Amino acid sequence: MAALRQPPRHIVIGIAALLLVACFVVFTPRTTRGDTIPTGRGTSHTRPTSAPRNANRLYGKDYKGHASPIDINRVANETLGFEKIFVIGLPERSDKRDAIALTSTSTGFHVEWVDGVKGETVPDKAVPFGADRKKLWETNLGSWRGHMNAIRRIVEEDLGSALIMEDDMDWDVRLKPQLERVAQGARALLASAARPNSPYGDDWDLMWLGHCGEVFPELLDENKEKPVDDPGVKYMSRKFVIENDLTVPPRDSVTGLVDFKSSPEYTRWVHITGAPICTFAYALSQRGARKVLFDLSVDHLTGPFDNALAGLCRRAVSTWGVEDREIAGDRGLDAKCVSVTPPIFFHHKAKGLIGGDSDIQTVKNGEFREKGTTENIVWSARNNIRNMIMGTGMESQYE
Repeated sequence: MAALRQPPRHIVIGIAALLLVACFVVFTPRTTRGDTIPTGRGTSHTRPTSAPRNANRLYGKDYKGHASPIDINRVANETLGFEKIFVIGLPERSDKRDAIALTSTSTGFHVEWVDGVKGETVPDKAVPFGADRKKLWETNLGSWRGHMNAIRRIVEEDLGSALIMEDDMDWDVRLKPQLERVAQGARALLASAARPNSPYGDDWDLMWLGHCGEVFPELLDENKEKPVDDPGVKYMSRKFVIENDLTVPPRDSVTGLVDFKSSPEYTRWVHITGAPICTFAYALSQRGARKVLFDLSVDHLTGPFDNALAGLCRRAVSTWGVEDREIAGDRGLDAKCVSVTPPIFFHHKAKGLIGGDSDIQTVKNGEFREKGTTENIVWSARNNIRNMIMGTGMESQYE
């Protein structure tokens, strides 16, 4: 019998390579392609197609961030990039503490409580210079003292920064992705080292993250007649624009003092602070906490806490760059304040007794609300507690 001829070597190598490719295709696991949720200009996040409204990649302790530069992703830690988070509330309002416990842990962060204060417990000797407790009301006096106690803890504990919020706060389930953009904005507006200690940069004193509304500082009465080339106007007019932000409500539903209809829908701004109303949620650096504790307690107090805090930022921005002390006064201690509009924290009006909304004002005693609601928040954490517990799709307030 004739000997069998071996096939050419290049054919043998080709057959072997083909078998290897076939094995790779057969034994490689398949992946499921997902659609995307835009969260701002130039960024997106993938969500599973099996749960079109399931935001499990965008909230909770497992969310680690998708921001650039990468150190901004520290906003996704258990204190949202600050050293601590304080919530101020009266101890007897256990209903609000229960709600904060569920919403904060479900969306992936840890809070510490600072007991609220009743105004009548503040002695006359402890009322700051310039404050008239009769005009201030006892409830406003207590609110002021509660905030001062939280701010004093930042100073006493030598914290680099802390977030302070009131006990009826609500936020979007996607808070951490929102804070990534806020951090980018704060760093863009104010000088920031390449590797700052804080993910928000190191040159801010106060970040106003939750408020009832505010106008941009260049539109305040004392600023709107200044020439456009004025150095202060140039400083205060800068804005970090977040476009196509689907955590912003539709244009006809968003609330505040800005003319939202003159800008593209779903726009959010990080900007220099003007004069916000309400102190729903704000962050202070160590330097900022010292300025506020001095200006709103040790030195004087001009009115309710939110107005006085806004006054500090307003004095600072409106006298920016003015060297003449007779004109500039104390220049608001040169406070560097940054705001977010529309805000990312807002007061939640819970279902149940409407009179329970506020511990400062009495509202509609005896009336009930069938469903809770929060202005300016799309996927309300308060209204989605059940969905976060059960792992089901998120409910929008605007659909």
